[in-house]
Amino acid sequence: MHCLYCQHPDTRVIDSRVSDDGTMIRRRRECEQCGERFNTFETAEVKLPNVVKSDGRREPFDEAKLRTGFRRALQKRPIASEAVDAAVRAVITELRRSGEREVPSLRVGELVMHELKQLDHVAYVRFASVYRSFEDVQAFREEIERLERDLPGTDIQLPLLHE
Repeated sequence: MHCLYCQHPDTRVIDSRVSDDGTMIRRRRECEQCGERFNTFETAEVKLPNVVKSDGRREPFDEAKLRTGFRRALQKRPIASEAVDAAVRAVITELRRSGEREVPSLRVGELVMHELKQLDHVAYVRFASVYRSFEDVQAFREEIERLERDLPGTDIQLPLLHE
């Protein structure tokens, strides 16, 4: 690794540490010529599958789009950013585990809904309403009833949807 300060081609690693989530290694380096120290971060580069859209188009997986979907569903909800990061990582991990070169966008949506159901029920229903194209209040009611059946002991009270 070239020194960031003097461009000398030789630096030595003086300390290495694994990040808390285990996805990155931080290396403390020192230039053998000028003595300056700096950090580098090392991550494994793993190719994620292409996403096949409902109209047949294929596009590379985009983590930014995934995060945007979570952010929209969780807008104004009391969820810690660390929890959102963990949910994003869980979706990406599952896509990597699949070993597929291509994955339908519907599968990505199902993975997001699975994570949202665990994070926040309101965000889950928001995302499901767009993802499943709810047409009326009855569709919302049916999804909430399904959520109540899936999560025993949970009493979801949304006054506009319950009589």
